[in-house]
Amino acid sequence: MIIKEILDKQLSTVPTDEVFYCSKCVNSNQRPRLQFDEERVCAACQYAFEKEHLIDWKARENELKTLLDKYRSKDGSYDVIVPGSGGKDSAYVAHQLKHVYGMHPLTVTWNAHMYTDIGWQNLQNFIASGFDNILYSPDGVLHRKVSRLALELLGDAFDGWAYGTRAFPLHIAIKFNIPLVFYGENQSAEYGASKQAKERSHDSFDDWARLTYKGQKGIDTLVEKGLEYGRFTKKEIENMTSSLAVYKMPPMDKIEKLGLESHWFSYYKKWISQDNYYYAQKHCGFQPNPDGRSEGTYTKYVSLDDKTDSFHYYMQLVKFGFGR
Repeated sequence: MIIKEILDKQLSTVPTDEVFYCSKCVNSNQRPRLQFDEERVCAACQYAFEKEHLIDWKARENELKTLLDKYRSKDGSYDVIVPGSGGKDSAYVAHQLKHVYGMHPLTVTWNAHMYTDIGWQNLQNFIASGFDNILYSPDGVLHRKVSRLALELLGDAFDGWAYGTRAFPLHIAIKFNIPLVFYGENQSAEYGASKQAKERSHDSFDDWARLTYKGQKGIDTLVEKGLEYGRFTKKEIENMTSSLAVYKMPPMDKIEKLGLESHWFSYYKKWISQDNYYYAQKHCGFQPNPDGRSEGTYTKYVSLDDKTDSFHYYMQLVKFGFGR
């Protein structure tokens, strides 16, 4: 059965009466949630200026030290979760937390759809450089169906993967009784999705439905529609209860009981991707793309993990008129 239903509610928020571009960069008003000032400078460019000239990064680092002092273990036990692929950004965050700030990170990785050779090698290099890591591989049958449904209903096969990468580290945090999670950059701030995001040091779990789930119920929506369109059977779903649970945010009562917080490292330390590359290369064995520039970019250190990454950006082009 061909699915013609469209569930990505971001599409309805994109202006259709006029298309214009940022007066300083190539962002357009077709990027979901992107805001502009009266001179049509996008929020990402505004924040880039603030990062260079207005933010007191020494004060921000002092905030970071105070936060980490609150959570740092006294006996060497894990005290922070760092989600990541072993790429340049997560390697930078994990190494900084461990070797600069004296934390004891447990790193957590949600498997790629299809690893590239260099992506897999970088993960192994990262672990070998001195980090404990939990690599989670979801049920292959389930994940393929979830990815197909995400493509058909939301226009992006990566959505199911995105649910897992956000939710699974929280499950591990609860399981290991670790109330602090550190992600890399706050994408809403760095790439202009929200002017308000730049003031936020940590994630709000209330924003998941709007930002991570694109206005839907995440994996529950895909399962409901999968049953409706015959992609799943009821028996399959019944047998996959535990497998499906890791795609979902843990229950709020467990999050609140642990006092779980999910912070952005980019709030505390100025985020420069190219600097992260040099840092990860020096300290964590990170290697660039041996074939040169990554598809659609002018760099050799991004989108290295997954063979299907370029498909994600192609669908972004189809939906919103811009890609890599």
